[in-house]
Amino acid sequence: MERKGPEAAIQAAALVPIYGREDGDTGLVLVRRTDWGVHGGQIAFPGGKHEPGDASMLETALREAEEEIGLPLSAVHVLAELPPLETRITRFVIHPFLARIIRPPQWRRQEREIAEILEVGIRDFGRPEASGKEFVTLPDRPEPEWIPFYRIGSHKLWGATYRILQPLIPRLMAGEWVP
Repeated sequence: MERKGPEAAIQAAALVPIYGREDGDTGLVLVRRTDWGVHGGQIAFPGGKHEPGDASMLETALREAEEEIGLPLSAVHVLAELPPLETRITRFVIHPFLARIIRPPQWRRQEREIAEILEVGIRDFGRPEASGKEFVTLPDRPEPEWIPFYRIGSHKLWGATYRILQPLIPRLMAGEWVP
């Protein structure tokens, strides 16, 4: 998955944080990025680029979660390393890690990068009206194509975040990883 030369992929990591909600559902923490940057305005998991000082991709995911949403390492229990995947347009290879977290009493978002922290119940993704498809022309594609997404309020979760989350939803709903 790693490319060489001018087409080299950018290595990145993300934390997929889940927690037990009072209503018995599994909560999922997502962020809406601020409008600047290559992924501006998108719904994503806390995460970012691997930095030279990071000992591993897991360390990248944990560092980014603490920087972006104020989630301390002591509140994170990693459950699984998920398969890496490459973004289709921006050449990032994302290494996701599913983690059970202790939700802090208050989130601390990094205002420069994070516009909003979103908490969604896993059961919400199972509702028929939560899923959709949109016919979109992507910057690197000559023809429009159908892009699947999940609705989160007025937002659409699509792309790499969708591809990470989509196979996890049935497993989380079945209780495979109890938060």
